[in-house]
Amino acid sequence: MRFPRGRRRLAIVVAALLATAAVVVIVHRVLAPAEVSTVARADYPAPARPAAGVIGRLPVAPLIVDGRLRVYAAHRQVYADRPVDGRYRTSPYWSYRRWPAELTGVVASGSTVVSRWSDGQLVALDARTGGVLWRADGPEPVESTAPVRRTWAATVWDAPGLQLTDLPDGRIVLVVTGDSQARGVELSGGRELWRVELPGRCRSDVGTSATGLLIGLDTCAGAATVEFRDAATGEVRERWRPPGGPDGFVVTPLGCRTGLSDCLGLRTAGPGGEGGRGWLLAAGSPVAAPALDPAGAALVGEQSVAVVDGVVVGRSARTGTELWRSAGLGTARVLAGQPGRVHLLTEANDLVTLDPVTGRQLSRFVLNVGSDGTGWAPGALTAEDGFVAIERLRRPVDPTGDDRRYYYTGETVILAAT
Repeated sequence: MRFPRGRRRLAIVVAALLATAAVVVIVHRVLAPAEVSTVARADYPAPARPAAGVIGRLPVAPLIVDGRLRVYAAHRQVYADRPVDGRYRTSPYWSYRRWPAELTGVVASGSTVVSRWSDGQLVALDARTGGVLWRADGPEPVESTAPVRRTWAATVWDAPGLQLTDLPDGRIVLVVTGDSQARGVELSGGRELWRVELPGRCRSDVGTSATGLLIGLDTCAGAATVEFRDAATGEVRERWRPPGGPDGFVVTPLGCRTGLSDCLGLRTAGPGGEGGRGWLLAAGSPVAAPALDPAGAALVGEQSVAVVDGVVVGRSARTGTELWRSAGLGTARVLAGQPGRVHLLTEANDLVTLDPVTGRQLSRFVLNVGSDGTGWAPGALTAEDGFVAIERLRRPVDPTGDDRRYYYTGETVILAAT
């Protein structure tokens, strides 16, 4: 039986419309902006207190959160695993994905994890469950020209344009900067406190201070100037230049709680690193701290720790008084500091941890896993909650090489308890 020609045409048109509608639905489902939140199905783990030594190796960089979880970054995902002292990466404890936006930075304070995305969105997650606490608009991040390496270390250990700072009244402010704007957001609920316009790429972030200030370096008017902006209001509180310093200089934050957040001091230096000078951050202008002048000096609490003529020396950062010295470590350099600990790396890749107040050795062990060996160079690292995680790079280090050439092994991040 054959349909009349008119009906056949109508049937063909209807079929074509249905097919088109089906394709539109599929394309919408695939391409429409979306998020997928997979929350935890198990209890929040207790803080871990492992014995000092190498814990294991990981393929990506962990952000230690609340002393209980490891949080990781991926192209369009932030996720966590447990336990914090697990030898390997495990199945996600929770996961949060967005599409088509890309993850650009992650920071954490207590049990709050804040992720920043390429469309400017800020999404705060509860580390205990992975559930969304709040969402807020932020300035779109500055497009980076640096390659995103496979460990995502820069995203979780040095999140660009994303810093935290504590206000005197106990509130915690998330400061978010973009190419031409900065915003202050209250961490507890995502409420925007302020927004200000920035002059552009002639101004760059340095970090935040432990006294509630956003620190920037402004070169827009010629001579470099350090800008201190109140994190509670967004207003510039002071503009400062090191006395007698050159017109152009670089600024390195010192004594930061994590990443570039809650820093206790600064080091300024001219081109090539010459003329380095250390400064403590106070209520007014920075205070000179000559104990922080040597390149590589670490500020841990009130103490400066530096390697001077092959000897590790601890001094009062404020007065310069020598507190202790340790001459038995061999060739070593200061790696990082965290409250109550300063970490050094020897020429043989031993990790040595000292008490910054007394110089007493807290632990020493070889940073080696299985048969990997120690013939690697240190890359990016973090030190927090008693842990140290560090990238291992292939020698000689080739910054322009692809990831296979750049990294020492597939699971290139070594995690240790100190």
